[in-house]
Amino acid sequence: MNIENSKAQLRKGVLEFCILSVLSKGDGYASEIIADLKDAKLIIVEGTLYPLLTRLKNEGLLTYRWEESKTGPPRKYYKLTDEGDEALLQLREAWDELVESINKLKVES
Repeated sequence: MNIENSKAQLRKGVLEFCILSVLSKGDGYASEIIADLKDAKLIIVEGTLYPLLTRLKNEGLLTYRWEESKTGPPRKYYKLTDEGDEALLQLREAWDELVESINKLKVES
């Protein structure tokens, strides 16, 4: 078993949940989202983030606005929609159930 590959797959499986969680704290642009994820030890690059943001937007979970930047080109700020808030609530509940189930199965060494 390739443990590093398994760990990467686990991280990929929760990225959408993590992105919604980051944006639940307030609007954010890609670099801020990446920084928050990196602070949480979830390494992600723009090439991974942008398709996820687009998919979440297309699903109606996010919206965005362009805002001028003082230090460069305009930035696209993402925001949770009401549907995004509801999806995040459901994902949190599912996560808590999953963690509880896994904890019941773990054998401490």
